[in-house]
Amino acid sequence: MNITVLGLGNLLYGDEGFGCTMAEQLRTGHSWPESVTIVDGGTQGLYLLDYIESAEKLIIIDAVIPVEEGLKVHVFRNEIPTKIQKKMSSHQTGLSELLAMAKLHNHLPEDLVLVGIPPVNLEMGIGLSPEIQALVPEVISIVKSIIRGWSEE
Repeated sequence: MNITVLGLGNLLYGDEGFGCTMAEQLRTGHSWPESVTIVDGGTQGLYLLDYIESAEKLIIIDAVIPVEEGLKVHVFRNEIPTKIQKKMSSHQTGLSELLAMAKLHNHLPEDLVLVGIPPVNLEMGIGLSPEIQALVPEVISIVKSIIRGWSEE
């Protein structure tokens, strides 16, 4: 079984870089089974399709939840809510489009988890807002728990 953790976002726009920041923290601060690959997907768009289609189990971490949904960690298992349609630029392929392409190719992972947060600060600048930084330990705990569960199956 291969498990991919894919962090998405743009580090240049504050909390928009949450997924990338999480990928780096997960990769450098923790040990994982050989079956786990941590990927900083940045804003690579279509180039990330292979990571999605080749994963048996996939965790996507991104700042895609509208702030109106509440300042907390949101976890969606095997469903991608329609409310995550935002893109940071008109040429960027969004998460919804990537997953739709994988589904069209009949290569969606057997298990898919989206771990998302609502960005508080999207101003140009590197670093997470204090509110989002406070959610980091919870996200790490959630990702570890999901991977542990999959590894024990």
